[in-house]
Amino acid sequence: MSAATTYPHLLIDANGTVRIGDTRYKVQHLAAEHYFYGWTAEELMRQHPDLQPVEVYAALTYFYDNYDELVTNFDTDASQVERLRPAPVISREELLKRFAIGEK
Repeated sequence: MSAATTYPHLLIDANGTVRIGDTRYKVQHLAAEHYFYGWTAEELMRQHPDLQPVEVYAALTYFYDNYDELVTNFDTDASQVERLRPAPVISREELLKRFAIGEK
């Protein structure tokens, strides 16, 4: 029989987003900085001086307790961003060709 894990410094808002206390920080935000940039708890505290050490460690604990789910969310978010990314910028030469054709 397993007991449900509680995270005293984390709150789940009405949308189901896990946040650090009453702050604007989402756990997923700090987890992404840790996962993608390799930031340690100490670096996260340095980058976010308004957070208490217990809040940062609670966020990292939640991340590792829910690792597979959060990493999957990172991958899903990245693929959504790629679909929204604008087309590559037109080269100078291509732009000049289009401009020359338009002047005729």
